[in-house]
Amino acid sequence: MTTDYAMILTTNYPGKQWTLDGEYSTLVWLSAGNPPTQAALDAAWPQVDYDNQVAAIEATRRTQYEAQSDGLFFAWQRGDATEVQWLDAVAKVKSDNPYPSAP
Repeated sequence: MTTDYAMILTTNYPGKQWTLDGEYSTLVWLSAGNPPTQAALDAAWPQVDYDNQVAAIEATRRTQYEAQSDGLFFAWQRGDATEVQWLDAVAKVKSDNPYPSAP
């Protein structure tokens, strides 16, 4: 797994100014104070990566709920579908888009 320093800096240091050309050695810290160390950024990476994966899965689930299960929910409310059909559609979206293991 490659550490994405730009993603960590953007996520964990909002409002700070810096430039980076991929590798930590190219980091130019433009804000007041000292820049985070490479070790600190490397340690932060698993959580930042996990949080971004979870956010992407949640966005995908929202889209799929709208397309696959929301209509069934309203159909169930009108009596045109069963609760089981709706719950099965929700379960399928979840099983098709599982969360990653926490770091």
